[in-house]
Amino acid sequence: MTTPDTRHLRLLLALCVGLASLGLLWLALGATRSALELWRELAGLPLVLRLGLIALAAAFLGASAWLVWRLLHPRARPPRPVVVADRAGIEKRIERLQSREAETARFQAELEELDRRAAAEDYYIAVFGEISAGKSSLVRALAPQAPVDVDVLGGTTTQVSHHRGELGQRRLVLADVPGTQEIGAREREQLARDEALRAHAVIYVASGDLTRAQDAELKWLRGYGKPLLLALNKTDQWSDAERHELLATLQRRYAGTVDRIVGVRAGGSETVLRRLSDGREETLTRQATPDTVALREGLLACLAASPQQLEQARASAVLGHLDEQLGSAERGMLERESRAIVERYTRRAIVGALAAVAPGTDLLIQGALATSLLRELATLHQVPIKQLDLDAFLRQATLTLRTTSSVILAIAGNALKAFPGLGTLGGGVLHAIAYGLIFDSLGRAVSQTLLDQHRFDQDQAQATLQRLLTEQARERLTHVAQLALQSLRRDNGSEA
Repeated sequence: MTTPDTRHLRLLLALCVGLASLGLLWLALGATRSALELWRELAGLPLVLRLGLIALAAAFLGASAWLVWRLLHPRARPPRPVVVADRAGIEKRIERLQSREAETARFQAELEELDRRAAAEDYYIAVFGEISAGKSSLVRALAPQAPVDVDVLGGTTTQVSHHRGELGQRRLVLADVPGTQEIGAREREQLARDEALRAHAVIYVASGDLTRAQDAELKWLRGYGKPLLLALNKTDQWSDAERHELLATLQRRYAGTVDRIVGVRAGGSETVLRRLSDGREETLTRQATPDTVALREGLLACLAASPQQLEQARASAVLGHLDEQLGSAERGMLERESRAIVERYTRRAIVGALAAVAPGTDLLIQGALATSLLRELATLHQVPIKQLDLDAFLRQATLTLRTTSSVILAIAGNALKAFPGLGTLGGGVLHAIAYGLIFDSLGRAVSQTLLDQHRFDQDQAQATLQRLLTEQARERLTHVAQLALQSLRRDNGSEA
């Protein structure tokens, strides 16, 4: 039974629907009238002009339809281009690091391993994936009779096992690498990634739908441009319908990322329940029969490229990774050498402050010393700096120091309090620590800017300087105070 309120609401809805229908009908009639008028006008035009307008309209409709189709069917993003590092350039950078007493043994070992594998006629296949995905079982299924060669790579105590096998007429070396995504195992995960880059092809093993972390790993591997297979392991744990649905899902998601997606059963042990004739039941553990047919076919297709192409892709991946590692090593070397320069000038500033006859509270930068510091840092980083830029930066830094002089003195006093019995030595030591803090902050600010931007950015350097002058990092303050006290003892003829 409908109430009066409900009846009124229904009448209102019916009125709205009726008005909307009339509006749509009116729009349809208007569009039809416009189309007929347009058609009559087109009919009155010359044939050539009429055909041209029809062709233009058809092209516009075709382009619109194509755009809609592209929006509904986005193209898979291509993998990021592989940075092809130059072998000669890599070797020169290693030599440059050696000449500056940096550790380069791991880079040399990587190049030697690259050459050793290039000289062999083996195809290196890395079996990669998360822990407990069944990688080791899959390796044994692909090479059941192969002896195991265990190598220790990368200078660590973690092992990668190499199993020799065959595929058609090709000699394989299957690398069983440590599983990724294991808590507290960054070293083993890095070893797995390094081995994947050394391989001619990679089999990524998963035991179900991929997680976000696995998705990122798969795309990272794809970025190096070498053959990549996605193997869905443990397919016997699903029904046929579930297995087909999961494989179809992976195919839709990763068809543009991997070369092949296959289902595989690596074997291993399985538990079955057996019913005896007397009605009793017993549980048995037996070896499951592996099924690697689809994987072997997919791997064979991926290795169909010429050996030269496969080796070139492998070398590009290794050299590209070496380029990244050398970049980190070079940055670390620059940081160490920058710290040494900053400390040397900080000592000079402290000595100059201790030698002053009447140190004041207006802490201005010693111009010549500061200019030399900045020029030496610029030379180290191979960044040219104009004298005008230096002068402008030092003028701005002087204004900053004038506004923060009391803060710097207070910080220097706090640093001196860390050494019992020395807090009453007087204004000379306090003045020296303050000057040390100024030069330490100035050098760190400029060095950080040169490292980050590979150019002299006055704004960033000024902002970093102001932050360093006002922060009270205990380790840095203690270090500057120690430098000041060492200089004081030398001046007094004491043992450093």
